[in-house]
Amino acid sequence: MKEDIVARIEANPTYRALKAKRTSFGWTLTIIMLLAYYGYIAVIAFNKELFGIRIGEGVTTLGIPVGVGLIVFTVLITGYYVRRANTEFDELTARIQKEFK
Repeated sequence: MKEDIVARIEANPTYRALKAKRTSFGWTLTIIMLLAYYGYIAVIAFNKELFGIRIGEGVTTLGIPVGVGLIVFTVLITGYYVRRANTEFDELTARIQKEFK
């Protein structure tokens, strides 16, 4: 009986749309994050002088605000994922659950 329900859900066009959108969105955000983090590390590895430039008269270098910006970017992109998951993806999930109750 459970295999029948699973097969019916997997064949459902709404489920397929949800799965495709969620997978595509997840991979897109993953690639963006990998580019951001590895880009930051690549600059540190290959152009140390760039992030070593002092800002103003203090001891703060350019690498500090760029690193903080990367952390803030991480929080923002996570918030974006959560917002979309809580609206669009949850809406599709609820529609699928309603069809199979």
